[in-house]
Amino acid sequence: DKGYVSAELDRYLADRGVTLLRPSYRNRTPRPGEHLLKPIRQIIESVNDTLKGQLDLELHGGRSIDGVGVRVAQRLLALTAAIWHNRATGQPVTRSLIAYDH
Repeated sequence: DKGYVSAELDRYLADRGVTLLRPSYRNRTPRPGEHLLKPIRQIIESVNDTLKGQLDLELHGGRSIDGVGVRVAQRLLALTAAIWHNRATGQPVTRSLIAYDH
């Protein structure tokens, strides 16, 4: 995102053959690949909102890197299973976990 703006970071990534996609500031030349971000921006924001809201990802309770990884994976797998199940059973809202919140 725009927070990753620095010549040092650009050089570091370029030395490793990596191109970071990020939007440009209004007063700068558009960056290569910037047009690829616009169609998926809403999807990215929606996924982030789901991870924070429905899955309580910010309150994971992990005490180590491995613990955090496992808890994040559990929540993502649970959401994936719920989406699959909702689609398979013809539910009107596929991303909702309300029916599984006990």
